[in-house]
Amino acid sequence: MKDAFINRKYVIIALIVLASLGLIIRLFIIQVVKDSYRLSADNNVLRYVTQYPARGLIYDRNGKLIVFNQAAYDLMVVPAQTSKLDTTEFCNLLEISRDFLMERMKSAINYSRRAPSVFLKQISDATYARFQEKMFTYPGFYVQPRTLRKYSKPVASHVLGYVSEVDDGIVRKNIYYKPGDYIGKSGIEEAYEKELRGERGVKIFMVDVFSRVKGSYADGDKDTLAVQGLDIFSAIDLDLQAYGELLMNNKRGSIVAIEPKTGEVLTLVSSPDYDPGLLVGRVRSDNFAKLLADTLEPLYNRALMASYPPGSTFKPINGLIALQEQVISPSTMFGCNNGYLFVSCHSHQSPLNLEGAIMNSCNSYFCQAYRRVLENPKYLSVSSAYEKWKGYLNEFGFGNKLGTDFVNELSGFIPAGSYYDKYYGKSKWKALTIISMAIGQGEVGTTPLQMANMTAAIANRGYFYTPHIVKSIGADHTIDKRFTVKHLINIDSANFEEIILGMEAAVNGGTATVAALKDIIVCGKTGTAQNPHGKDHSVFIAFAPKDDPKIAIMVVVENAGFGATYAAPIASLMIEKYLKGETTNKDQEQSMLNLNLIQQ
Repeated sequence: MKDAFINRKYVIIALIVLASLGLIIRLFIIQVVKDSYRLSADNNVLRYVTQYPARGLIYDRNGKLIVFNQAAYDLMVVPAQTSKLDTTEFCNLLEISRDFLMERMKSAINYSRRAPSVFLKQISDATYARFQEKMFTYPGFYVQPRTLRKYSKPVASHVLGYVSEVDDGIVRKNIYYKPGDYIGKSGIEEAYEKELRGERGVKIFMVDVFSRVKGSYADGDKDTLAVQGLDIFSAIDLDLQAYGELLMNNKRGSIVAIEPKTGEVLTLVSSPDYDPGLLVGRVRSDNFAKLLADTLEPLYNRALMASYPPGSTFKPINGLIALQEQVISPSTMFGCNNGYLFVSCHSHQSPLNLEGAIMNSCNSYFCQAYRRVLENPKYLSVSSAYEKWKGYLNEFGFGNKLGTDFVNELSGFIPAGSYYDKYYGKSKWKALTIISMAIGQGEVGTTPLQMANMTAAIANRGYFYTPHIVKSIGADHTIDKRFTVKHLINIDSANFEEIILGMEAAVNGGTATVAALKDIIVCGKTGTAQNPHGKDHSVFIAFAPKDDPKIAIMVVVENAGFGATYAAPIASLMIEKYLKGETTNKDQEQSMLNLNLIQQ
């Protein structure tokens, strides 16, 4: 019995020794080996001040500065360090009310009496300069530098986007962001947030029990520098963008212009728009609410999100498909007796070949060509022929998102055959059932960006690059590789030449003569898109010069009637402005500038 007791005693002593040894080793690691543990233990006497990086700058394609940074400051407060305030002077310096002062102090105290919190966000340079002279008389208050966006011109709001404070949802989803951080919203600011935002830094200060700064921690060895974000060189031509917005003032609609050889977006106008400076600083929330409530919908990006029937601007595509499917040739003639069955047409010479049909925008011609496509005997049914037709449209980028670098691009609508099966019954719909698709009406819906891209593909005689708004990023001038991939369309280049001849004829003697320019061969197509909700939309597509295309453009002016009335003149002015740097038809220009279609 005695031996058992002695054995248990030794076991207990051994356990105590082992536990003590483990504690000693652990303390040695924490106090001597692992300096990070000491830093963690010192957290209650350290203040971490975030060093916010300046966002990258945004330039246009020619190196003109569009977006830069201006200094701003967050006024911080440590309630325990504050003393009795001269509230009148304090409020006057910061341009705030006494009620605001009381409310913010109460919130700061509720957060923590000894930890700093934001008292007033985004103080301007002028306000900070006034307050700085008196800041020593207000203990407990200090300033944390920030930057805000500033714009060289009040244009391109839908291209650029804006910057706003992160919400709780973003903080929960993305560990990078912390409350008080800012993030890009829409446009380039959102699409290239990771490149533009830079990297935060931090300064660590020692503070006493009253949270008063006593100096840098570890002589600043633990501080990290903020790294400025990368600069963005956009594809936008700033002068052309500003001119386009001027032409679209007091109108609803959009302009999209693309450089065909690269897919770079030269101009993207959505009208009505807004001054991007309205969404900067402490006035951002109020202004955003006003813009959101505006019945003209200035926040709505029509160029990427609106879906319009393309009208007669769709005829070149149907002509291409009919040629490729060999159901017509360039010399095929169709007559027109002011329409085809229940599809009306305007008076013009008859019969017409393909070039003449595009030149005169003959509805009858394209209805008959489209019917031949869908009733092609090499397909087992109208439905299978329709799917082949739809496949060509998908190759042009219709019915799907193009994959541009805009985050809010929509896909438009090209119905599948199953859509009509569901609506009419399987095998119960024919070519005549959907004949309005021949002239860009019916169920088809396209975005202005898609139509501009289609025009670029025609200008290139059968290929396009995915449209993109950024030309290069940072000093290395990198760009996403997907924007350098050539998308080939399964239509012979010779067929494109036939369509281009018709588009050239439309501008030089046909429905689009208003778009003709001296010394520049413009190829275009007018469209009048039927609108079930009001007056028809004026639509026009074009590219120039014919044999060395440098710009492909799409213009839509809502509720404005014929394509030649408003959309074509605006496109012509834009083309000349881009290619020549100035416009020559001042009467036409002044007419478009003075036009107000919103107040009618």
